[in-house]
Amino acid sequence: MIRKDIDNFLASLPNDITLVAATKYGDKNDILDLFNHGVKNFGENRVDAFLAKYEELKDNKEIKWHFIGHLQRNKAKLVINKIDYLHSLDSLELAKMIDQLREKPLDTFIEVSINLEENKNGVPYYEVEQFINNLKQFHNVHIVGLMMMAIKGSNDTTTQFKKLRLLRDELETKCNIKLPYLSMGMTDDYQEAILEGATHIRLGRILFDLN
Repeated sequence: MIRKDIDNFLASLPNDITLVAATKYGDKNDILDLFNHGVKNFGENRVDAFLAKYEELKDNKEIKWHFIGHLQRNKAKLVINKIDYLHSLDSLELAKMIDQLREKPLDTFIEVSINLEENKNGVPYYEVEQFINNLKQFHNVHIVGLMMMAIKGSNDTTTQFKKLRLLRDELETKCNIKLPYLSMGMTDDYQEAILEGATHIRLGRILFDLN
């Protein structure tokens, strides 16, 4: 069930922010409820859950689907022509597969490991420039920005988000590319992310009444 004051919450977000509602806490009815309150972008981080929700809602052509979790190459073919955005490109192998399978260019975020956490996915921040240059061979991979996850429970997410913004600014110059979007910020830190330049925030728990 979505939170009762959802309209007030949505109104508190800046108009230029794209809210990607993470659907792991909700079902088809919750998604439709959010949609009826003006939410158009929905994100899922597991392939099986995405496919189930996509099938239930595929007749609604206004929904924009974002895949926001790690996408294993052996499952990529199941989703790659059903999503509108991928937030988690982290390897050239996956990019090559997208290029081969995708019927039209896919708007894609590069997932960046800004903190170099060993157990997290993402391209190490110091390798992203070379990664972008290598991606230029893939015509169906349309890079629109960078994505990151802050350290869970960190007291200083602002510094981490700022690093991604500065990296984006640097890469636009070095790689001669436009990277208009920054996907960063979740339930616990989205406000800091917005202040540091996020354009897309991925919110799940905060949208729902989980009691």
